[in-house]
Amino acid sequence: MPSNSDRESMSSVDNAWLRMDRPYNHMSIVAVISLADRLDLERLKQHIETRMLIYKRFKQRPVYHSTGAYWKTDAHFELSSHIRRVGLPGARGKEELKEFVSNLVSTPMDPTKPMWDIHLVEDYRGGSTLVLRWHHCYADGVALIHVVLSMTDTAPDRAAAKTRPPARKKTSHEGDETLGDIFGHLFHPVGEAVGHAVKAGRDLLEEGVDIVLHPAETVDYARQGIDLVSGYARQGLEFAAEAARLLLLPDDPQTRFRGKLGVTKCVAWAEPLPLHEVHLVGKALGCTINDVLLASVAGALRSYMVDQGDTLDSRMEIRAAVPVNLRPLEQAKNLGNVFGMVLLTLPIGIENPLERLYEVHRRMEELKGSYQAILTFGLLEIMGLGPKVTQAQAMRLLSKKATAVMTNVPGPQHPLYFCGCQITEMMFWVPQAGQVGMGVSILSYNDRAHFGLITDQKLVKDPEAIVERFNQEFEKLLLLTMMEPWDKRLDAVAMEAAIQVLEAR
Repeated sequence: MPSNSDRESMSSVDNAWLRMDRPYNHMSIVAVISLADRLDLERLKQHIETRMLIYKRFKQRPVYHSTGAYWKTDAHFELSSHIRRVGLPGARGKEELKEFVSNLVSTPMDPTKPMWDIHLVEDYRGGSTLVLRWHHCYADGVALIHVVLSMTDTAPDRAAAKTRPPARKKTSHEGDETLGDIFGHLFHPVGEAVGHAVKAGRDLLEEGVDIVLHPAETVDYARQGIDLVSGYARQGLEFAAEAARLLLLPDDPQTRFRGKLGVTKCVAWAEPLPLHEVHLVGKALGCTINDVLLASVAGALRSYMVDQGDTLDSRMEIRAAVPVNLRPLEQAKNLGNVFGMVLLTLPIGIENPLERLYEVHRRMEELKGSYQAILTFGLLEIMGLGPKVTQAQAMRLLSKKATAVMTNVPGPQHPLYFCGCQITEMMFWVPQAGQVGMGVSILSYNDRAHFGLITDQKLVKDPEAIVERFNQEFEKLLLLTMMEPWDKRLDAVAMEAAIQVLEAR
């Protein structure tokens, strides 16, 4: 056993993510950053040495012992073992890059070294592309975005970048709400309420695994009004009732997106959407950017299923597990995993795009007061402390309640530079746990929304046929917004601006 000075304890939640690896679902977060110019390998190494390795965690590797896991500094750490230069075959275009990334996310990481790597594609569309991969046990998406942004600058040279760029002036159609405010619905920290609610539910969470495995008992407790968290009766019962609702949800319906998983993943990404146009449609219809994007995703999944010959009842629904950040953003530099999950029901049976959007908006409003994020975070804590076999059983049960993981990450709305090269595109893909076989990622950067999709090849061999529909579904919403009657429900100023966008096209 190493001495205390030779190790750092690992949180139970990080340990839970470390133990979720399966041959059919590797727990790696993968990002692609495309640069306008060529990037030299040695310059990249120097940049990573001075800008990323200031986080000591990236020189550590996870190690198991009899009572859990800990972080240990790799005495043989070599940067060259983590940064590799790769060449794409053939035309070295998007198709070749998609194949490379798909192979990478289907490959397990080496546990004998710190579990991250960077691949430099030196020749891609006249510039270079970075493919970055981290194991989920190191950090969640919000923390990793912080890491990536800490390696970027706001100007080609760092001296100029030290001067904060002037705030972008709002155009007439944007109103008073910033894009960050809108994305904050899912990622704004819950703050003091999180600590209070978690404390109030501690007794319940300590029985979390047992509750997962015996949900019927939980609902009996809730119905009888038994005080599961002594001293916090009212909040404890609300928490228990939320647990009962979550754990007694029926399994998600069997669709072509659910089934026995294989060992090969496929990734795809769509052409980015102008974010200000998404904002216009949302504002005109009294919805958020988030509502519009999620409704477009639901429409794309529906359209794909219909084209594949599936019959969809108007009441057809599938659930997506949506991560919710549970910490102040300024603490993202601490890395680790500090987020919970809420289950969003996507109304893919609704054919009318506007009706579908309003239903997504209604369901998002219902989730705002939900304890689900806190509950799932607490359950992960308990799973990470308990036996691995119990965690695996709990994850199998919970993962049957969702068809996809769906993540939104707000990025900066101005151009960034990496090693002096302008970043033209950023995209990432999230892992899926348990039996979930599909992940949707949305990242906003430089006033554009980037869509990514990852699927299991045994279930969906052509994810590009889905992602290309994201933009099509948004175009439908834009067109139908123009056809809506100008009553009190619509924002007239936003409508006028949206018409100008449509006319410009």
